[in-house]
Amino acid sequence: MKIVVIGGTGLIGSKLVARLTEHGHEAVPAAPSTGVNTLTGEGLAEVLSGASVVVDVSNSPSFEDDAVMEFFRTSTANLLKAEADAGAAHHVALSVVGTERLQESGYFRAKQAQEELIKSSGIPYSIVHATQFFEFMKGIADAATDGGTVRLAPVGIQPVHSDDVAAAVGRTAVGTPVNGVVEVAGPDAFQLDELIRQGLAAKGDPREVVTDVHARYFGAELREDTLLPGPDAHLAASRFADWLAQQR
Repeated sequence: MKIVVIGGTGLIGSKLVARLTEHGHEAVPAAPSTGVNTLTGEGLAEVLSGASVVVDVSNSPSFEDDAVMEFFRTSTANLLKAEADAGAAHHVALSVVGTERLQESGYFRAKQAQEELIKSSGIPYSIVHATQFFEFMKGIADAATDGGTVRLAPVGIQPVHSDDVAAAVGRTAVGTPVNGVVEVAGPDAFQLDELIRQGLAAKGDPREVVTDVHARYFGAELREDTLLPGPDAHLAASRFADWLAQQR
């Protein structure tokens, strides 16, 4: 089966291409570095020729509100049109648990717009919602940093290893389209402020984590369950504590 992975040279994409290839599929990484640009349409027709499944794990190079909206709207529209022309039978996209609850954030408004385009395209689809990756903990801390202080809300979070996300996306890609959303999360729930406090301490980062119930997460104020998966989520096996120990 030919499976084209948009964003196939990134963190999730490269892991996904490797997994699919190991299982005997023709997994093709597609990115600007391979001559495929979803914003301009360059290379799309060629790479999608003969593809049964298209997996989009790409991300915007900018998190600025207008830029990220332009990226996901234009990229997704171009991709879906090219898929329809090529006769692809399944569109898979990676998105984020809680996207619909984070609409104060420009980034998550853009992700919601992406999902709506997919749902209305007429192409059979599956959307994988993942919780925050272990590897993104530093990025979360950096976004919440002011001087030497990191302000974070004491809300639930259930982070997941990127390897487990790639595995979940791979299973979805070779399966039957669900025409809906599937969720994947890590096995353990934490409080966001405490999780980042643990992560920074383990790396010897001197920043102080301050608990603030009104602290914003990429522009959005959080409720206790905003970042948590639902009861039907697939829970992966990898634990944050084990991953953190390996990073040391």
